[in-house]
Amino acid sequence: MPETVQESEKTVVEVEGGEAPAEGTTETSGRGSTEELLVQEGDIAGDYLERLLDILDYDGDIDLDVEASRAVVSIDGGEDLEKLVGPRGTVLESLQELTRLAVQQETGTRSRLMLDVAGWRSDRREELRDLGRATAQKVLESGERVRLQPMTPFERKVVHDAVASVKGVHSESEGEDPRRRVVVFPQ
Repeated sequence: MPETVQESEKTVVEVEGGEAPAEGTTETSGRGSTEELLVQEGDIAGDYLERLLDILDYDGDIDLDVEASRAVVSIDGGEDLEKLVGPRGTVLESLQELTRLAVQQETGTRSRLMLDVAGWRSDRREELRDLGRATAQKVLESGERVRLQPMTPFERKVVHDAVASVKGVHSESEGEDPRRRVVVFPQ
């Protein structure tokens, strides 16, 4: 099976202020070690996911990045990748947790790494933003609260952010996982 990640893609990640140092080098410019740790998390996650794709005999390109103080790993390009997403992203959430645990096992610290497969999470983010804004408008017009379906923490965060962008409404989460949901209230 062809390599899914080129060595150069794993060791150089675009971060604020330029490129991160290649693996095995030290940073001397004074940029914080937080960026280096996030790059390291991405490298560990990329290696873990590359091994997984090889075991499953799935093709995919692994992209590593750092955004909003968290390592972001994306897998794109393969036909079977939707199987790694599962219904409503359930397999993706589990795979993200396993990847975080693999990173934690090597680094000794809890990872906030974000994983996306086949663009599902980015597409879902747009859907949820639209849902949050539409629900906020509905609450503004009706003056009555609206309770949404249960969501994952990722989904709730996106909806809360979208609702916060609309004046005259606010949102809260209620319930316990896995039945935790967003409720939008008029102010």
